[in-house]
Amino acid sequence: MKSLAAQHHPLSSTEAQIAVLERSISDRIPAFASMLAKHQQYPLQADKVEILQMNIGKMCNQTCKHCHVDAGPDRKEIMTRNTMQQCIDVVARHGIAIVDITGGAPEMNPDFRWLVEQLAQLQVHVMVRCNLTIILANKKYHDLPLFYRDHRVEVIASLPFYTAERTDRQRGDGVFAQSIEALRRLNAVGYGVEGTGLLLNLVYNPAGAFLPPAQKELQRQYQKELFEKYQIRFNELYVITNMPISRYLEYLLASGNYEHYMQLLVQAFNPAAVKGVMCRNTISVDWQGYLYDCDFNQMLNIPVIPSQSRHIAQFDMQLLQHRPIAVHQHCYGCTAGAGSSCGGQIV
Repeated sequence: MKSLAAQHHPLSSTEAQIAVLERSISDRIPAFASMLAKHQQYPLQADKVEILQMNIGKMCNQTCKHCHVDAGPDRKEIMTRNTMQQCIDVVARHGIAIVDITGGAPEMNPDFRWLVEQLAQLQVHVMVRCNLTIILANKKYHDLPLFYRDHRVEVIASLPFYTAERTDRQRGDGVFAQSIEALRRLNAVGYGVEGTGLLLNLVYNPAGAFLPPAQKELQRQYQKELFEKYQIRFNELYVITNMPISRYLEYLLASGNYEHYMQLLVQAFNPAAVKGVMCRNTISVDWQGYLYDCDFNQMLNIPVIPSQSRHIAQFDMQLLQHRPIAVHQHCYGCTAGAGSSCGGQIV
């Protein structure tokens, strides 16, 4: 297939991204739905709704090359307190046990702390996707480790690698040093320390057009390097495959790696991983309150299939808990190799 880089870069809209993904169906990349059908797994259906993942805004203090949200300092989209309250009401009404708060840098939403406090009162397990550098970005964020500790928040922190060179290449100059300092502050209040129950998990994303290595082995390397050089402790490493959407899709097209990467994902398709993909027990809600099967579908504006329940204000557990899941070509990223979810590799 001829490289699409010159024809389709940059991608300025979800429509342009969908067009590239759809074009791959008619060439040498089989439709993801047909791959599922080949393995008697189509249509893909949800099992339950255990997790509400809330993307509370696209504003971020960083502009990472692999970011599937296309977040950055110039983004103004943030969830209002009213929409947050609608989410809280759904959590309380249906007994949803886990809320996964993401962004952008979710801490930049002015109602972020209020949201965490309200969820803590419901005794919900709260997870926050933290980029670490936000803790040092401004004095008003310096007490975040204490705030997280006081509300027993699980911190899931992005750290692309355990060396400065690779981390800064992916996330910007100086990010590694700031991340190490933020991790030290989290460790100082008990995060990642055995016996405290304060969970600190790190996230690794590949820096190029390749699949991630085995999670357990890479976790051992991270733990060894970070402790020996910086005395940093953490609980687990989540290895997540890069999805061919947003900035990462633009990178693949600009570098001429799009077809290669898609073929890599297809060849590594693992039917066993399908059973553990995050859309089967998660609902994703965007900053405006609209519902999606996952954060990746959200970024491509592919809504949940039940048309009667596409906003948090219309949340219908009966319709959503066993819903058919909307799939597309990017879904190969979640089922390649050991699989990939918000909690790392699946099998």
